[in-house]
Amino acid sequence: MSGNWKSEPVKATHRMRRAFIYVALLLVAFLRGLVPMWLKARECSSSLSEAERQSSMAKMQNTLGSAAIDARRGDYETARQAASDFFTFLRAEMSKGVESALSQAQRDGAQPVLVQRDQIITLLARGDAASAELLSDVYVSYRKLVSREAARCARFKL
Repeated sequence: MSGNWKSEPVKATHRMRRAFIYVALLLVAFLRGLVPMWLKARECSSSLSEAERQSSMAKMQNTLGSAAIDARRGDYETARQAASDFFTFLRAEMSKGVESALSQAQRDGAQPVLVQRDQIITLLARGDAASAELLSDVYVSYRKLVSREAARCARFKL
């Protein structure tokens, strides 16, 4: 009877070891599929974030360019609305902090642009032709600010 008693725990231990090996193999197979997908998803998320940032920057630049063109054509009300949209969007981006599409250097450089907001909106509301020149100057300074930062970032990526 004692011989049967010793053989059963050996069978149970053998079965447990086999079950543990199966579970470990299953876990390894699962991780082998999960890890590459997780890395790819992380890479895609990073690419999406960068594309959204660039899209925001392009939208701001296009809105400001549209306001400058409308002001040059004498369509001051449309230019005022576009300029107002630009300044609103710029202020919102600057207040986001780290999550902003603008880098810290761009936020610092955009501060003088925001100072001109009231003057530009007032000139456009009055239909003053000087607003077109002022908007063009703001557009050029904003474009330099954005392109200078983009060039700096491109240097570091190489």
